Amino acid sequence: RGMVRHAVATYGRVDALYNNAGIMPEADHSVIDTDVDTWDKVMAVNVRGVFLGCKYAIPQMLEQGSGSIINIASFVAILGCSVPQDAYTASKGAVLALTRSLAVQFAGRGVRCNAISPGPIETPLLMDWLLKDEAAKQLRLARNPTGRFGKPEEIVNAGIYLASDESRWTNGANFVIDGGITVNYF
Repeated sequence: RGMVRHAVATYGRVDALYNNAGIMPEADHSVIDTDVDTWDKVMAVNVRGVFLGCKYAIPQMLEQGSGSIINIASFVAILGCSVPQDAYTASKGAVLALTRSLAVQFAGRGVRCNAISPGPIETPLLMDWLLKDEAAKQLRLARNPTGRFGKPEEIVNAGIYLASDESRWTNGANFVIDGGITVNYF
């Protein structure tokens, strides 16, 4: 709520909301091995954060008659993860479901909602974890046709497009930007 108030006080409106929050704790494994506190923490950040951003930005966008919401999900929400991270995977699936629901509810009133589902991106979150586990890093690289992780700047342009009027007829879409992981079967 404070974020939206600050944006309106500073800029007079909210044209775009970029919901990019996510955690992937080391304690997130298979559902049978993940403790409830880890599950709840992942859901609180990855789902509740997106919910709250949308809850407070959408009324402002409706008042303005326009706006674009961009929710960051993940490729694992589409195909699952062979290295179990069940809380993270479920949380990003929830983000995709919420994105579709909001796209249907609010497009007719000028507010679009889309998602970006990145593959593994070279962020401190991922790299700090993988630096501790070379086998996990190599397992992930082997499943990517490009043989590397993505870079944050390779995701940014999709967000800029979705925030802009160039995408005014794009609604309910999920942009998968993963180096080809989701199309690779072996």
